Amino acid sequence: MSAPVPAPPVSGYRSPHARGGAGFGRLLHAEWTKLRTVRRWGYALIGAVVLTVLVALLAAGGSEIKGGGPSGPTLGPNGRPVSDGFRFVHQPLTGDGTVTVRVDSLVAQKNQRPNGREGSAAPWAKAGLIMKASTLPGSTYAAALLTHSHGVRFQYDFTHDVAGSDAPPDRPRWLRLTRAGDVVTAYESADGVRWDKIGATEAPDLPETVHVGMFVASPMAYNFERAFGSTGVDGTFTLSTGTFRDFSVDGRTEGPPRVTDVGAQGSGPGASGDGDAPTSPAGVTDAQGNSSSESGGVHTIVSTGDIAPMEADVDLTQQGLSGAVIGLIPLAALGVLFITAEFRRGMIATTFTASPRRGRVLAAKAVVLGGTTFVAGAVAAAVAFVVSQPLLRGKGHRPPVYPELTLADGSVLRAVSGTALVLALVAVLALAVGALVRNTAASVTVIVVLLVLPQILVAGLPLGAARLVVQATPAAGFAVQRTIEDFPQVESACLPEDGCYPQGAGAGLAVLCVYVAVALGLAVWQLRRRRA
Repeated sequence: MSAPVPAPPVSGYRSPHARGGAGFGRLLHAEWTKLRTVRRWGYALIGAVVLTVLVALLAAGGSEIKGGGPSGPTLGPNGRPVSDGFRFVHQPLTGDGTVTVRVDSLVAQKNQRPNGREGSAAPWAKAGLIMKASTLPGSTYAAALLTHSHGVRFQYDFTHDVAGSDAPPDRPRWLRLTRAGDVVTAYESADGVRWDKIGATEAPDLPETVHVGMFVASPMAYNFERAFGSTGVDGTFTLSTGTFRDFSVDGRTEGPPRVTDVGAQGSGPGASGDGDAPTSPAGVTDAQGNSSSESGGVHTIVSTGDIAPMEADVDLTQQGLSGAVIGLIPLAALGVLFITAEFRRGMIATTFTASPRRGRVLAAKAVVLGGTTFVAGAVAAAVAFVVSQPLLRGKGHRPPVYPELTLADGSVLRAVSGTALVLALVAVLALAVGALVRNTAASVTVIVVLLVLPQILVAGLPLGAARLVVQATPAAGFAVQRTIEDFPQVESACLPEDGCYPQGAGAGLAVLCVYVAVALGLAVWQLRRRRA
C-alpha cells in the first residue's frame, strides 16, 4: 500500500486591493474629488477671494492723507525719509583724527500733556559725540551717544544702531570717535583710561573735512490712554539737557567750537557760504527751547529733535491685504464642513471602513484642503494688493514717504505668500476643530473667536494685554503681512489694532502653526478613540 500523497499547503486569500483600502495617493484623490464636486464648497472659495478684495478696497478708500501727504521730507544717505534735527556744538576736522568727551549727565525732561498732567520722558533722548559730513539735515554721520533708557549706543546713517554698555544717564561716561581713512570707530569708558570698543563702520561718503562735536537730541514722547472702543495718544516734543566736559579734538582743526541747530528753519543747500546750516548764537534760547552754554570748560546743551529714521505711519502692503481677516471666514466654514458634513450624513463611517487608518484620512483632508485654500488665498492676496495700490496712491500715499511697491518686491512677495499660507493654515485649523467638535456652527464659532475676535478686542484692552493677545492667539499669524521695517531706536505710536505686532513675521506664523499642529494631534487622538 503506497503512502498517502501530502496535500499542497493552503495559502490564505489575498485581496487585489492594498491593505486598509487605498494608499495615501488614492486618499488624496478621493478627498480632492469630494472637495471639487460639492458646489457650495467651490462658492466658499470664490467668496473668500471676493471678500478679501472688496474689504481691501474699502480699507484703501478710507485711508486718506489730508493735503496730499507729507511734503519735502528730509532724505537720508539711502534716500529714505529721516528725522535730523538737534543742537550741535562742533568744529571742522580734516583727515584722520579723534574726538573725545565726558558726558557728565543726560537729563530727559518729562513732557507736558495737553490735559496739563505730566507725561513721560523720551526713552531715546540722547547726548554724545557725532561726526557728520555737514550740518545739513540728512547728511551721513556716525555717533557715540548716551541715551536716557537704553544705555550707550553707536549709531550711524540713521538706520544702524549698535548697543554698548547699559550705563545710566546720571553717571559720567567717556565717549570717543576715531576716524582712520574711511573707518569710523566708537569707544566708551567708565574712567577715561580703559576704553571698550562699541562698534565700527566704513563711511566712504564722509568728505575729507567733517564736523565733529557734542550734540543733544530729544524726540517725541508718547502717552497712551485706552478705553474700550477708543485710544488716546498724546505725542509731544520734549527737551533734554546734556552736560559735557573735557571735550577735545586730536587732528587738524581750526577755530573754536560753533553752534548749529541742524534742521532749523532756513537750513538747506546754500543757506550759508560753506554749504552748511546757519550757525546759532551760544547762550541764546530759540523758539523751540534749544540753547547751549560753556563755563569753565563745561558745556551745557539743551535741545529737542531727533536723529533717526522716520517710520511711515501706514504699511501700504498690509493695508492692501487687510481684507484677509474677513476673507478667512468662508474658508474657516469650508474647513469645518469638509469633515462635519460627513459626520452629519453618516458618510464618515464609509470613509473609515474604506480606510481604517483614521489619522491618514485626516492628513489627506488637511493636505487637499490646505493646498486648495493656499491657491485661493494667493489669488485673493495678489489681486487685493494690486487693485488697492493705485487707490492708496490717489489718497496721498506717495513717494518718498511711501515708496512704490510691486509684487516683485521681496517684502511684498513674502507678505502676499504669507497671507495665503495663513489662510491655508486657518482652513486646516478649522478642519481639526470640526473633527474635535463635530458640529458645524460650534466649530465655526470657535474659529471666529480665535482669529477674528482678537482683532476686535485689542483696541479696548490695556496696551500690554493687547500686545499679549496678538502674540499668543492664532491671530499672530497676520504679522506676516507687515512690511514696514521697525527700528528699535525709534519710539513709535503704532498700536496692535493698527497692525503693529510685537513679534516678527516668522514668530507670528510659528504661533499659528503650533495651534494647527496641536489641534490636528488632538483630532487624530479623538478620531481613533471615538466611534465614527
